[in-house]
Amino acid sequence: MTDMFDAPGSASGVKWEDLNGKLLLIQPLSEEAGINTSFGAANAVRANVTVLDGPTAGEEFNDTLIFPKVLQSQVKGNVGTGRFNLGRLGKGLAKPGQSAPWMLGDPTDSDKDIARAHLAKAASAPF
Repeated sequence: MTDMFDAPGSASGVKWEDLNGKLLLIQPLSEEAGINTSFGAANAVRANVTVLDGPTAGEEFNDTLIFPKVLQSQVKGNVGTGRFNLGRLGKGLAKPGQSAPWMLGDPTDSDKDIARAHLAKAASAPF
């Protein structure tokens, strides 16, 4: 029998480049204002992010901060609702002099099936 304890989590955040093209399930938890960063104060959405496909499928980033602004705008409507956002991470079109924004593309029916299977498995009792 295995125990039900995990070691303490690390403070590492999401490296969006590593997740480019991956199907992500995002559960927004809260909006955070005025977070001190190396670029000054910034706003973010606190969320649980799960990778649903590829070699890192099942990887979770719990209680992480989402700083990319377009991605924030896509998920913040579900803050506090318990609902999830689902989509494939990619980059939008860059405005002149700016980097292309990170954003979720609309999920396919197949993507939704993958997410439903993941949530059903996660809801199963561990014992």
